[in-house]
Amino acid sequence: MKKYNSNMSEFKLKVEKTYFKKVKITQSSDAYNVIKQFYNDDIEIYESFFLLLLNRANNTTGYVKISQGGTIGTVVDVKLIAKYAVDSLSCAVILAHNHPSGNKQPSQNDRNMTKKVKEALKLFEIQVLDHIILTSESYFSFGDEGII
Repeated sequence: MKKYNSNMSEFKLKVEKTYFKKVKITQSSDAYNVIKQFYNDDIEIYESFFLLLLNRANNTTGYVKISQGGTIGTVVDVKLIAKYAVDSLSCAVILAHNHPSGNKQPSQNDRNMTKKVKEALKLFEIQVLDHIILTSESYFSFGDEGII
């Protein structure tokens, strides 16, 4: 009889339906309007990072919360972003996080992380269309500012 290693794990892609309707993203305000639904009263309390998943027609197919941090930052793991983008067979993604301070300007860390994610996903032919920074009042789009 063949023995199997009990330390091995099986990984599966699991899809959970939500009440968010699918939306075609044609501009940054479309993405902002979808993403801001993921935040509640906590948008001014702690920083959270989300990934919006898109198909080839730029229709939303899903989203995932990558991390939740403290009042001044959150850890963004590029491997997790790549995993969800690849597992969902996304053709494109939009990165998003909030700044509880209300300052919507990207930090140098935000810029560096965006570049790193963009380069990583390029290996899988997944395009990073934008990176949206939200505050309770407004947003900043890397795409609109020509940074991405």
